[in-house]
Amino acid sequence: MFTFGPRSQYQQDRVAQPRSGGIRRAFMLITFAALSPLLCASSFAEESKVAHPSQTSWSSFRHDLLQSGVATSPLPEQLEKLWEITLGDQILATAAIVGDFVYVPCLSGELSCLEKATGKTVWSYKSVEKVEPNSFAPGFKSSPTVTSDAIYLGDEDGVFHAINRETGEGLWKYETGGEIYSSAAVIGDRILFGSYDNSLYCLNGDGTLAWSFATQGYVHCAPAVVEGVTFIAGCDEHLRTIEIETGKQRADLRLETYLIASPAVVGDILYVGTFASEVVAVDWKKQEVIWRYRPGNGDAPFHSSAAVTEKLVVVGGRDKLVHAIDRITGKKAWTFPTRAKVDSSPTVAGDRVFIGSNDGNLYEISLQDGTERWKFNAGKPISAAPAIGEGVLVIGSESRDGKVYCFGKK
Repeated sequence: MFTFGPRSQYQQDRVAQPRSGGIRRAFMLITFAALSPLLCASSFAEESKVAHPSQTSWSSFRHDLLQSGVATSPLPEQLEKLWEITLGDQILATAAIVGDFVYVPCLSGELSCLEKATGKTVWSYKSVEKVEPNSFAPGFKSSPTVTSDAIYLGDEDGVFHAINRETGEGLWKYETGGEIYSSAAVIGDRILFGSYDNSLYCLNGDGTLAWSFATQGYVHCAPAVVEGVTFIAGCDEHLRTIEIETGKQRADLRLETYLIASPAVVGDILYVGTFASEVVAVDWKKQEVIWRYRPGNGDAPFHSSAAVTEKLVVVGGRDKLVHAIDRITGKKAWTFPTRAKVDSSPTVAGDRVFIGSNDGNLYEISLQDGTERWKFNAGKPISAAPAIGEGVLVIGSESRDGKVYCFGKK
């Protein structure tokens, strides 16, 4: 069975602690009771400033349903640190930025709504109401997906949460049989996400099950969506095309390797890095592999999800490199070296690439030639992807106190 490799001692200590209320079966649990958010500003509820996700927002893991990883919000030419806060535990997932607010999930089992301008906490939602002795709250490793009125994400105990954006109160929960890394895709009144119980789920807007599709391995990736279908790729070595309306499989392509990264789609072509140390381009309509990019530097899987522009596919590798690949030919355009593995997924903003590394740096790289333009040292590994929206960049690190940074123009 697939594993992610050795955990830090801190993560091992968390796993070793007994948990109460562990998952034994998959079933649906809906509750409309409030989950006691920590409201820090009464004016937030009295004068709602909640905005609909717009073209300049970063409302989901890879920005859009195609999972392009390309921001549509401008950034200042020279980034300045606007604020830095601590949330109490490691940040493994990518933040969301919509309107005046930033939403950051934490391994402590909290989702925090922060003021974009100051970093001040507006409310904090917990994955469980009460933490039992000798246990801990299930953490969030899934990135939040933000809609006009709700936020969706899953936790490491396999519970999928729907949260009121304005108040931070729980709307409903859906319980699966395995850990949830997958971020959600929202299409109309349908909500798609994967689980480590080997299934892709489609829920209705009220939290009831529309359908589920069973695979033969963990579903780690976030589902991309195009033309009424979604794609899932996971530890059963298959790339599956699933109809969103019916949940029926339209196509199945055997890739002969694990897939951890989430696919990005441009037209008929899907791009994804694999556990077999390659990036593949697949014509999902013809079910053909168009090209395979192999760096040729040994056993270095791709955990990073690609950002795809008009000309390039950009992705981080466990070979300590950021790779830029010609989108048409599959040939190397450039590589950028870091000092540690790169599990962070790149974000493209104009002619700039932003990406974290386990060497503790957030890098800004020229999209054109792969040269370094700027970097910020966080002091701890960065595996989350940079979120770029509403004129700022937000990213968290794996520091034990949960450091979150916001960059923009003062």
